[in-house]
Amino acid sequence: MTTLATSVLDVERIRTDFPILSRELPGGRPLIYLDSGNSSQKPLQVIDAMRDHLAHHYGNVGRALHVLGSESTEAYEGARDKVAAFIGAPSRDEVVFTKNASEALNLVAYAFGNPAGEDDRFRMGPGDEIVISEMEHHSNIVPWQLLARRTGATLRWFPVTDEGRLDLSGIDDLITERTKIVSIAHQSNVLGTVNPVAEVLARARQAGALMMLDASQSVPHRVTDVAALGVDFVAFTGHKMVGPSGIGVLWGRRELLEAMPPFLGGGEMIEAVWMDHSTYAPVPHKFEAGTPPIVEAVGLGAAVDYLTSVGMDEIQRHEHDLTVYGLEALQEFPGLRMIGPSTADDRGGTLSFTIPGVHPHDVGQILDDRFGIAVRVGHHCARPLHLRFGIPATTRASIYLYNTTEEIDALVRGLHHVQKVFG
Repeated sequence: MTTLATSVLDVERIRTDFPILSRELPGGRPLIYLDSGNSSQKPLQVIDAMRDHLAHHYGNVGRALHVLGSESTEAYEGARDKVAAFIGAPSRDEVVFTKNASEALNLVAYAFGNPAGEDDRFRMGPGDEIVISEMEHHSNIVPWQLLARRTGATLRWFPVTDEGRLDLSGIDDLITERTKIVSIAHQSNVLGTVNPVAEVLARARQAGALMMLDASQSVPHRVTDVAALGVDFVAFTGHKMVGPSGIGVLWGRRELLEAMPPFLGGGEMIEAVWMDHSTYAPVPHKFEAGTPPIVEAVGLGAAVDYLTSVGMDEIQRHEHDLTVYGLEALQEFPGLRMIGPSTADDRGGTLSFTIPGVHPHDVGQILDDRFGIAVRVGHHCARPLHLRFGIPATTRASIYLYNTTEEIDALVRGLHHVQKVFG
């Protein structure tokens, strides 16, 4: 097995920031958390920031003139500033807070074919097409299915190669002048594949189509600059990037956000209301109806501060090294089938696999019960991808900044035990 050089990260120090990682499970088992692709753990810096806001500063935002209201609004909008800087957004007003990435994706899908919209770029009907891919999370499939059903448009998709890469061989026939939007994952939540955004975007631009990225699995793990990516919309979520659940982000080019109709109606998204019509607040508040996730935004801002202090380049290098190590370790395991690229090139630290004769649910149960190893099992909200590979489910180990080679070694030992149990 490859011996890696000492990581640029002080992982042992980082681990002390995450109190749950020192937890002892029933039976004296130490926790080995390899499920960050599902949801990451939270550092004290995020926990403390949220607790402090609740304890000392909480008030509703944008409404009250008293001190608490002002402090809460400042913290909420300050989080927007931090997120904008973190993803290289040209303007803070291009950052819309949602409750998760799913809502962000639905928000954009809702804009198409909406009678309230007046921009031709969002007109959708029979003869128009939507392009996604076979590797998408359900959150980037179902909203587009609903859009196609609502408008009569056609949903099309990139196939996936045996190696787990987007099959671009038919891109010119797939993305055409009929395509209104292309929406794909920046990084697959099952395969780990980092998709060739520039190549897909170039074809989308030739065809006059808009492009969206589901970046839920990339923003937490690598430097993400939305301006450099050049796409029109990016969605991601807080709970996968050491932040809290209940908050996500939609980034969109300002002129597109301004052209889109509101997604939800209610307080704070309005400019003025009469009994028969309303006018709307400027972006981003046009898309943030009602009391927003205030404390969650504070937590997300603290998560951005934390990741920035560690260094996204260093996190990416650390995870790359662990991915190389994990791929080699798992590929040496007898009979194991890796679902996804076999090398770490253009790949993140998501390791999905099957073991002959053992259902992934049994793998996950034994790893947890016997060794305290938390992995995810199932189709990971990507059932069409599993159907493409002819399997019902996989076991997925997903790596983050606080993981170590020793934990990967423990996973391999646990898998040997699973294999022994099932003989």
